[in-house]
Amino acid sequence: MFDFAIWWDWLAFAVRWLHVITGIAWIGSSFYFIALDLGLRKSPDLPPGAHGEEWQVHGGGFYHIQKYLVAPERLPEHLTWFKWESYATWLSGFAMLCIVYYAGAELYLVDPNVLDISVTTGILISLASIGIGWVFYDLLCKSPLGKDNSRLMLLLMVVLVAMAWGYTQVFSGRAALLHLGAFTATIMSANVFLIIIPNQKKVVAALKAGETPDPALGAQAKQRSTHNNYLTLPVLFLMLSNHYPLAFGTEFNWVIASLVFPMGALIRHYFNSRHAGTGNPVWTWPVAAVIFIIIIWLSTMQRAGSDAADEATFTDRAQRFASAAHFEEVRDTVLGRCSMCHANEPYWEGIHTAPKGVKLETDAEVAKYAREIYLQAGRSNAMPPANVSFITDEERDLIVAWYENAVKAQ
Repeated sequence: MFDFAIWWDWLAFAVRWLHVITGIAWIGSSFYFIALDLGLRKSPDLPPGAHGEEWQVHGGGFYHIQKYLVAPERLPEHLTWFKWESYATWLSGFAMLCIVYYAGAELYLVDPNVLDISVTTGILISLASIGIGWVFYDLLCKSPLGKDNSRLMLLLMVVLVAMAWGYTQVFSGRAALLHLGAFTATIMSANVFLIIIPNQKKVVAALKAGETPDPALGAQAKQRSTHNNYLTLPVLFLMLSNHYPLAFGTEFNWVIASLVFPMGALIRHYFNSRHAGTGNPVWTWPVAAVIFIIIIWLSTMQRAGSDAADEATFTDRAQRFASAAHFEEVRDTVLGRCSMCHANEPYWEGIHTAPKGVKLETDAEVAKYAREIYLQAGRSNAMPPANVSFITDEERDLIVAWYENAVKAQ
C-alpha cells in the first residue's frame, strides 16, 4: 500500500506535464492568432469578403494569410479547427485539481484556521464556484452591459476581486489563489467550448446551406477571444503561485491575486498595440513594474495566521502517523534537519517564509505532512536542498520505515 504514494506522485507529475504541454499549445495558438488578427492589413487586391491579409516568414518559407470577417464566398474543403488545445488544457487542469487539492484536501484545500469545514463541503464549494463563475460571466456578457467591452472588462475585474477575497475566506491561501486561476481558466475554456466553436460551426452550417452567416456570431466570438487573451497571463501567475508562499501565504494574498490582473492586462496591451501597429506604449512596463513592487511590499506585511492559532491539529490520518513506530525519532530528525526553514519564523539565511507554506515545528505538523516527508526526504534526497543540514542515510531509512509501518497498520 505504501507504494501507492509513489505511484500517486508520479501520476501527479504526468498529469502536470500534460497540463503544461496542452497549455503551451493553447496559449501559443491564442497569442499567435491575436497577433495575426491585429496585424492584418488592407490591400486593394483583396478578394470579395476578405477583411485583411498578412505576409509572414517562418521556417524557411513565406505564408500569405487572408482573413474573412464573416466567411468566404465558397467554403474550402478542409478547415483546421483550434479547439482541442483548450479542451485538453482544462481537462488536464481539472485532473490536477482532483489529484492535488481534492485527494489531498486535508493538506492543501481546507484550512481550519481559515474556515472549519469538512473536506466534502470544501470540494462542493470548489466545484460550485467554478461552475457558477462561468454562468455569471456569460450572463454578464449577453446583458446590455456586455455591449461595451471596456465597461464589461471593468465589471469582470470587480467580480475577480470579489472572488479573490471570497476564496481566501474559505480555503487555504495556496488553494485560494489556485482556485481563482481555475475560476478564470474555466471562463476562458468555456468561451471556446460554448461560444467560439459553436458560433463558428453555425457559420459553417449557414454556408453549406447557401445562407448568409450572421455577422453577430463572429463579433461575439471575437469578444470572448479578446477576453481570453487578456486573462491568460494572470491565470499563468495564479497557477504558478502555489510554489511561492510569499504570494499565497501572506495577509494580503487576495489583494496580490487581484493586482495580477491589471498587471497582466498591461503587458498584453503593450504587445497587442505593437502587433496592431497602433503605437508603442512603453509606459505599460513601468506601470506593471510598480504594481509588481506593490505586490512584493504586500507580501512582507504580517503573514496570515502567523500567531500561535496557526498550529496544526491532529486529524484522524495524522494521528495514525503520530502513533506509528519510530515517530519520535523521525520528529526529532525533522525538527533538527528541516524546521530551520519550515517554520513560522525561518532562521535559515535567505529564507523568509516556509517553503510552499509547509511548517514542521510540532508533532501535529510532522504527522500532517507525513507523505511529503516520506517522498521528499525518505524516498528521495530532494530535501533538504543539497543536504545542507546533513541528514544521514540512516535517518532517511528511518523516515521510510516510519511511513511504511504507519500505512501497513491502516
